[in-house]
Amino acid sequence: MSNFPFLSVLTVAPLVGALVVALLPRRNPELAKQVAFGWSLLVLVLSVIMWITFQAGGDRFQFRESYPWIPTWGVRFTFAADGIALVMLMLIAILVPLVILASWHDAEHSKRSVPVYFALLLILESTMIGVFAAADVFLFYVFFEVMLVPMYFLIGSYGGHQRQYAAVKFFLYSLVGGLFMLAAVIGLWVVGGRTFDWNQLVNADIATGTARWLFLGFFLAFAIKAPFFPFHTWLPDAGRAAPAGAAALLVGVLDKVGTFGILRYCLPLFPEAARWFAPYALALGLIGIIYAALLAVGQNDLKRLVSYTSIAHFGFIGVGIFAFTTQAGTGAVLYMLNHGLATGLLFLVVGMLIARRGSAMISDFGGAGKLVPLLAGVLFFAGLASLALPGTAPFISEFLVLLGTFTVNKPVAVIATLGIVLAAAYVLWMVQRTTQGTLNPALTEVDGMRRDLNLREKAVVAPLIALIVLLGFYPKPVTDVINPAVQATMQDVGKTDPAPEVGTVQEANR
Repeated sequence: MSNFPFLSVLTVAPLVGALVVALLPRRNPELAKQVAFGWSLLVLVLSVIMWITFQAGGDRFQFRESYPWIPTWGVRFTFAADGIALVMLMLIAILVPLVILASWHDAEHSKRSVPVYFALLLILESTMIGVFAAADVFLFYVFFEVMLVPMYFLIGSYGGHQRQYAAVKFFLYSLVGGLFMLAAVIGLWVVGGRTFDWNQLVNADIATGTARWLFLGFFLAFAIKAPFFPFHTWLPDAGRAAPAGAAALLVGVLDKVGTFGILRYCLPLFPEAARWFAPYALALGLIGIIYAALLAVGQNDLKRLVSYTSIAHFGFIGVGIFAFTTQAGTGAVLYMLNHGLATGLLFLVVGMLIARRGSAMISDFGGAGKLVPLLAGVLFFAGLASLALPGTAPFISEFLVLLGTFTVNKPVAVIATLGIVLAAAYVLWMVQRTTQGTLNPALTEVDGMRRDLNLREKAVVAPLIALIVLLGFYPKPVTDVINPAVQATMQDVGKTDPAPEVGTVQEANR
């Protein structure tokens, strides 16, 4: 199975499924949903087989495929996956079927084409897989830009309040970032030997000044995509306007392209520039943690609140990446996965609450747990996972980030820890105002608030809860895959883990 073209098949399969779904008659929306769901399950099965086939102690990049595309420019359809990419591909494969199941009635409420909605989700899956699987810089750039299109239409055509404004803002921000990257990609091709192949570019001899400018071009594109402070302002609007399922994919997966791009391209291709820029990146990460957490505390809109929590979490990921230790780097990659699971669950549960109440305003709830106790319990669990409660998966990743950072930069780690305190404030405050306390009499007059989780919704939340708990107690299967790729990335940057202090070694020997 190691010779099977997993990555190209996984990239093309959802695209074929999208075409099939889009051509189904609009008068039979149930068939479109079933076909889309079945197709996403096929991608999940293939991804699981790929995960099993991957050799954690083997080559850094596996499942490599390369096909000619534009020979004149040295562009090829080259795919390959290391441990970091593999984890993100599995996250996509897990989330998309659950999002489709959670979005079963979303398109009907918008009074637009149901088949097109689910076709857009499958197109989005195809482009997300492609961007993580690409091992050619130009191919990566193409997927980076193309994946904006399905998300733009999901927000602009099927979203809620101010959807057109949010869709255009999302598209323009990402497009501007893409222009910075395009300039850097062209410059890299010129100075890197007129090739886009990652394996050749990582060994290219690039002048220090040129490398720093190229690094900045890539970093700006990825910082906007992540998003890092101060390029974050598009996310709360997009998260609020997008359908809950699309928002879960936007924050859970699409935004990870930014942090993945830093790990895959900024650090290995421009190691000196990465070391030079690290203090500024750490500062942006710290500001994002504190600033976004403070803004989250004051939100009255549930989806905007969750969006701001994600900006704070991306600050932690940024700190983990630029601490330049294997422990912090592994924590950052694990955070990318765990954040996708926890925030994906939180967005989906919030979407279920909003669909029942008909409002996203926290002030329109109050005591909802008395009417929908199971849904309220899942919201509480998702909130606890978001604030990294011990026993949940995000705790492991956040702990690794802080511990790995503390070994090399104690002030940064201490300041970042304040984000944990603020996370408890905004999560518990949200839960208390929506599901606890005195019952809001207006809720009893809303038919939707008399319905707790149905079987379909239980099938959506149960796998995510199980994974969050499992990885909270036993993350080894994932960290074994991540560690070799992170160690190789740190070697590319020219960084080694600090030796234990003498006193620590002596204490351990005792």
